Amino acid sequence: MKYFMGLDNGGTTTKAAIYDIRGKEIGVANRDTKRITPKPGWTERDMEEMWEANCGVIRDVLASTGVSPDDIAGLAICGHGKGLYLWGKDGKPARNGIISTDNRAYAYPVQWREDGTETRAFAYSCQHIMACQPVALLAWLRDNEPEVIDNIQWVFECKDYVRFRLTGEARAEITDYSGANLVNLHTRQYDDALLDCFGLGCIRDALPPLCNSLDIAGYVSEEAAALCGLKAGTPVAGGMFDIDACAIAVGVLDEKNICMIAGTWSINEYLRREPVVDGKVQMNSLFALPEYYLIEESSPTSAGNNEWFVKTLLPEVRAAAKANGRSVYDEMNAWMASIPAGEFVPVFHPFLMASNVHPNARGSFIGLDVSHTRAHLVKSVYEGIVYCHRYHLEKLLATRETPPDCIRLAGGAARSKVWTQMFADILNLPVETVEVNETGALGCAISAAAATGAYPTLAEAGRAMCPVGMRVEPNAEAHAAYDRRYQLYKRINECLDPLWDDMQKCVEG
Repeated sequence: MKYFMGLDNGGTTTKAAIYDIRGKEIGVANRDTKRITPKPGWTERDMEEMWEANCGVIRDVLASTGVSPDDIAGLAICGHGKGLYLWGKDGKPARNGIISTDNRAYAYPVQWREDGTETRAFAYSCQHIMACQPVALLAWLRDNEPEVIDNIQWVFECKDYVRFRLTGEARAEITDYSGANLVNLHTRQYDDALLDCFGLGCIRDALPPLCNSLDIAGYVSEEAAALCGLKAGTPVAGGMFDIDACAIAVGVLDEKNICMIAGTWSINEYLRREPVVDGKVQMNSLFALPEYYLIEESSPTSAGNNEWFVKTLLPEVRAAAKANGRSVYDEMNAWMASIPAGEFVPVFHPFLMASNVHPNARGSFIGLDVSHTRAHLVKSVYEGIVYCHRYHLEKLLATRETPPDCIRLAGGAARSKVWTQMFADILNLPVETVEVNETGALGCAISAAAATGAYPTLAEAGRAMCPVGMRVEPNAEAHAAYDRRYQLYKRINECLDPLWDDMQKCVEG
């Protein structure tokens, strides 16, 4: 039997999973890499450690499943978008990789918005500029680490770096690079005029040749095979931006539904045959299905905040749950379910890593009193994350002529029935989850199956390999209660807005 492998590189977790031709998960392995924070707002990782983690999870999943490397018909890789991974002219990483939650370049989008650069660039890229995009980070490096700029051989996005290490071939897969303010969305090519907008003509020759998601972008090299255990010569597809992979894995293959991913990032997206060019949404990019654009509203404001809460404020609950053979999330879900939708809990702003309202906004609990317990704070975190998704969703809905049939939900929240119900109640839309553990890896495996000819098209592979799970309808009474608090959530944002720059000055000393 032939199998397909998907590699998923998040901000700190690397996963490998193996699937059969019907999308059944045969096995999965994961490893964490250290998040490096040299200064407040900076998030980096060691690129060699990241490569070793990819080799490790491939070896682990092959060993745990007993699948022979000879039976891996193909693989594809996805990874977080934005961020920056630079390969040096000296044949090694030019510096630490920069993760998509990095905010060091926050001043550049502000400046470019004020001086008209963003408007000029938008005509080519159809995107507003984010501090974590390669263009902002490269401009920051140009001004602060010029020796790094001088040493760049290749400018990579996350998964393109990993594929380069697997194959030795430098390629820039289009879904990622078209979401990085590096590609003209009208011509689907790099554009010198776009680079000139940002003063980045110096890196033009370091942009790898573009490829598509289903292109065979190389083959596992002898060197990489010896390190990861795959068979040399195994075909490696172009892969895709992880939000494309998740959309495919939850069956968003046409315009009908909206995909939400509640991971480190709050990803909210749908497919459209033309880009939205009036500036009402944050991002347009090219989707893995070439006839569609991906219309996106996103920020690093989702379930990553919940991970922080668990690790920082619930360590003993986590340890006790593990000792009793339970998950800490089971305990948290039970706590949350015990608090009615109408009961007031503090308003949480999920801005621990970055924000979608102000470049310097920070996380907060507003409205605490002595009656509140950790259970109330858990519900606050869950609510605040969904409010942030709704903030993005409202912008997407304003660009659609018809409402979506439903929200297809992926990420950690989709594994919680009470949190999934909260999404339906706050968004006031039906929510469907999928019976998939690793949506990013499955999306990659689907693309590998299509790229190697197991299915004639990516859409057919997706329909055959994506199992849709439960459907949850919104509760009108709960929606009314949550809607009142959502309006308060937005009002608090407006009140705090003038304070964030002053707080940033205190942080920077």
